[in-house]
Amino acid sequence: MTLQFEHVSPRQRVLFGNGNATEDLAAEAARLKTQNAMVISSRRYADVAETITQDAKVALHYHDVVEHVPAAAAEAARTAAASHNVDLLVAVGGGSAIGLAKAVALTTGLPIVAVPTGYAGSEATNVWGITADHRKTTGVDDRVLPASVIYDVELTLSLPVALSMASGLNAVAHCIDSLWAPRAHPVNAALATEGIRLLAGGLPAVKADPSSVVGREQMLSGAFLAATAFASAGAGMHHKICHVLGGAFNLPHAATHAVILPHVTAFNIPDAPDAKKRIAAELGSADASTGLAGLYSSIDAPRSLADLGFREDRIPEAVNLILPQIPPSNPRSVEAADLERLLRSAWKGNTP
Repeated sequence: MTLQFEHVSPRQRVLFGNGNATEDLAAEAARLKTQNAMVISSRRYADVAETITQDAKVALHYHDVVEHVPAAAAEAARTAAASHNVDLLVAVGGGSAIGLAKAVALTTGLPIVAVPTGYAGSEATNVWGITADHRKTTGVDDRVLPASVIYDVELTLSLPVALSMASGLNAVAHCIDSLWAPRAHPVNAALATEGIRLLAGGLPAVKADPSSVVGREQMLSGAFLAATAFASAGAGMHHKICHVLGGAFNLPHAATHAVILPHVTAFNIPDAPDAKKRIAAELGSADASTGLAGLYSSIDAPRSLADLGFREDRIPEAVNLILPQIPPSNPRSVEAADLERLLRSAWKGNTP
């Protein structure tokens, strides 16, 4: 069969550096010709957000950020933006802050400048997610793609080690899922492969020394490549599982991705030889699952859904919600019994 694919590159400006956020943010706000910025950040990053936006024209600082972006939180943020005549959204923090900015942009078309402090990768995608009635709905819309992304390694240094590990593994999940997602092709496979290499080097370095600028640079640049690959390839089996678990059962986003990843990888790689080879090579192992197991052991990664508060008796409910979401393009066909075995193994914290 002749190779044929379509690749669409995100249209955004990316600025990467160390200690650059304040200067770059002021420059981007001026370039976009905005006068009334709404700065969205969790209370954890309130001081950081205020510092780096000191040279921009800010109408309000907004801190009502909730994981998985509940519909009520999205509507409250939209109301706040309208009441202050906002013309720019500045999101400072992790995926929740950026996700809330996207929810506002989805209905208003306001431009976003994203300043990520972790490795979730939401800043590099046009994917949005909103949770209502315990169900997380996701979609793709170019209005939510940030116009600019400012990566400042200095802002990641205070991210706790445990959260850094979970967030970094979330980025690894973007890479691996991109190898068999619905729009997988050689361009995003190349991005994903390089992302795995950078993250596999950065994660142990940051675990050993949380102040390692080199390790943080590797993780941040790897997370960008991971998200770029994911934005192009779409959501595969792994992300469909995690979106259901996060939205329906309110499990922590990054840690859930970290727990589920080895199990989906082990399930798919027997029927995905190219992905198997790429993953193993970048993890420095003869086998993809063995390589992941070694990485997880070296950084004391999250292993168990039970530890995240997920009850074993809710596995059948989760299976029923997940099964219709599995992409037909997945390398292996997936039955309810497969998902039940996978989730039960993840609940126990087994090494697949």
